Amino acid sequence: MSDTEEPKSTLDPMSARPLYVQLADVITKKIESGDLAPDRPIPSENHLADEYGVARLTARRAAQELRERGLIVTVRGKGSFVVDQPPTAAPGNETAD
Repeated sequence: MSDTEEPKSTLDPMSARPLYVQLADVITKKIESGDLAPDRPIPSENHLADEYGVARLTARRAAQELRERGLIVTVRGKGSFVVDQPPTAAPGNETAD
C-alpha cells in the first residue's frame, strides 16, 4: 500500500445495519472529507461492488440511499455525481423566522 492510499473502510456483514447503509455511510464520509468532490462522479456500481466485496445490487441500493439523502444525483448514461450543495439540515427540521 502506498503512503497516499487510505485503507478502505471495511463493511461488517454481521452487523444489524444493512450492507447498503454501511456502504452509503462510507461514501458519505468520503463526500464530507472532500475525497469525492462536488460535481464529480462517484465510482460506478460495478467498481463499488468490486472494491467493497458486495453484490452489484447492494452497491445500487447504496446509491439510491445517497440520492435519498440528497448527496448525489444520477444522470442517465453518465453516472452519479456529488451534488454541489449537500443538504445541511434534515428535511422538516427547518425553523421559520
